[in-house]
Amino acid sequence: MRKRDGPPQIEDLPRMTAPQLQALHRELFGAEHRIANCQHLRRKIAWHLQAAKSGGLPESVRQYAIAIARGTELRSRIADNASRQLAGVPQDQTVTTKVIQTRDARLPMPGSLVVKKYKDQTVVVRVLNEGFEYDGRRFASLSAIAGDITGTRWNGFAFFGLEKESRRAR
Repeated sequence: MRKRDGPPQIEDLPRMTAPQLQALHRELFGAEHRIANCQHLRRKIAWHLQAAKSGGLPESVRQYAIAIARGTELRSRIADNASRQLAGVPQDQTVTTKVIQTRDARLPMPGSLVVKKYKDQTVVVRVLNEGFEYDGRRFASLSAIAGDITGTRWNGFAFFGLEKESRRAR
């Protein structure tokens, strides 16, 4: 059990019961947690305490989280908001946001590598924030790289097999 006179500590969490964890969650997040799983609550609370202690999320992690959110189906976010409303969480404690797609969803995150076997050659392309890098040179599109490799016009997504990936994800 944690000391009431100070902030909660991570080392207190393993000894806390489900009701104590729920109460701490309510105190930290302003709402009851839907899941009464002790391990889940301990992890969520511990993460929050660590983030608060170290100053929150770095911008790079925030951007990564936004990129993951782009792939999240809207109905799961709507369900989350509906559950908050049913739980009576005041509107001023909720956040409504719109994730604007700024990149083609078929593209991997910047910094990722796209690898393709072509005529006994392994082609490695690095995805950049703006464009792509192949063979030490920058290209504006995957189609330009595919054309450079084959000598003919290609749809870059088709050449690198990225169209199939997005269809499978749907």
